[in-house]
Amino acid sequence: MSQRFNWLLVIALVITFQANAQNTLHPTSSEYEYPTDPKVVEKLEQWRDQKFGILIHWGIYAVPGIVESWSINNEDWINRKDTTQSYEEYKKWYFGLSEKFNPQGFDPNQWAEAADKAGLKYVVFTTKHHDGFNMFDTQFTDYKISNGPFASNPKADVTKYVFDAFREKDMMIGAYFSKPDWHSQYYWWDYRATPDRNVNYDIRKHPWRWNQYVQFTHNQLNEITTNYGDIDILWLDGGWVRPKSTINDEVLSWGAPIPDFDQEINMPKVAEMVRENQEGILIVDRTVHGPFENYRTPEQGIPSEMSPDPWESCITLGGAWGFVPNDKFKPSRKVIHLLIEIVTKGGNLLLGVGPTADGLFLPEQVSRLEEIGKWLEINGAGIYGTRAIENFQDGKLYFTQGKAKEMYALMPLEEGEKLSETITWTLNQPKEGSKITILGENKSLKWKTENGKTVVSFPKNLQQKLTNSPAIVLTYISE
Repeated sequence: MSQRFNWLLVIALVITFQANAQNTLHPTSSEYEYPTDPKVVEKLEQWRDQKFGILIHWGIYAVPGIVESWSINNEDWINRKDTTQSYEEYKKWYFGLSEKFNPQGFDPNQWAEAADKAGLKYVVFTTKHHDGFNMFDTQFTDYKISNGPFASNPKADVTKYVFDAFREKDMMIGAYFSKPDWHSQYYWWDYRATPDRNVNYDIRKHPWRWNQYVQFTHNQLNEITTNYGDIDILWLDGGWVRPKSTINDEVLSWGAPIPDFDQEINMPKVAEMVRENQEGILIVDRTVHGPFENYRTPEQGIPSEMSPDPWESCITLGGAWGFVPNDKFKPSRKVIHLLIEIVTKGGNLLLGVGPTADGLFLPEQVSRLEEIGKWLEINGAGIYGTRAIENFQDGKLYFTQGKAKEMYALMPLEEGEKLSETITWTLNQPKEGSKITILGENKSLKWKTENGKTVVSFPKNLQQKLTNSPAIVLTYISE
């Protein structure tokens, strides 16, 4: 089943070497194909119930505290600070960060505990970003966390311990994996220059080299889906690695060069292999429309419309995906408002949080997560396990529906905004005689429907009590 949705994105800017956002951000896919495998469908609906996940970028880029991978790309929009250093010198320095990455404070239990307190329900962890540095103990390259100064640490196979810590919190597990690998001689060959993000040789002239890269990629994906326990999501980034025939407007929006040949890694074979290893695993081949994009992943933005198809907005807590010194983190109120809008439009929120080079979340990150969790502890019924409805918004109110067909009306409140004496809406009207309550409160509210408008009244003590709340959630039975 294929449907087309042309979504407009409200793009939030990120700090990426003063770059235009279009160069790196994955926009919303304009097409979607619902899976046919019953096990995949079951897993997909389970994932849709979770609503709120965490995306953890962690790698050698945390050592200097710079944006992940992209600084070694030589496209025009990249601005490196030191103009006296040659590009080749910079790449050597960057790749050499593997010799300095020694996160002795690495504490995946701290991450999982903070995520659990935040009400997060699944994790996506960067097993390998575009720079090719592996955060798992792969046997197909030495460029990995378990081969540097951290090798003697009992937790050197970082991915194993991250996944184990989050499984102990009963979270779904996702493996982020970059299809391009800028450290591999089979992708960026030292024999030639590396002018952009693409493979730097003509695959048609060097088929052996590309076949070696494809096999290398398959070998690593086999390792991840074999050696690291139950995995629910394979999250594939680097959407320019794809068949040329699938190039679309989303890819063109990056403004990057398009090679005159396929960068094909044989996704049907990948899917067959990983689903033999992990039955029903979701595959998210970002922006490559078809059977291997099990849900869509707009980045740093929210679609303007509701969609019944599964999607996930990946948005950073701060200004960058990984750790950057002095990053500015969004207030918890802002994140809660994003979550409300995303969920009521049918999506999940994947919140990006980057640990320090020593392997810890900052106190400010932890406190933000705890504040979000306190709100969800009371109001989570209006978020988790719900589904979007066609009339998802009426003025300031957003609506979701639970599996028992109960309605939730979610009203975000700005900092310092007082809860008014009444609230009015016209859509999704309550059933005559039904009760309307605020989540976290026991007493029913007075309400009436006249001339097609529902008016709910709030007593003064409740107005005062909820003045500083990021949002309130009403629940009722609709007509």
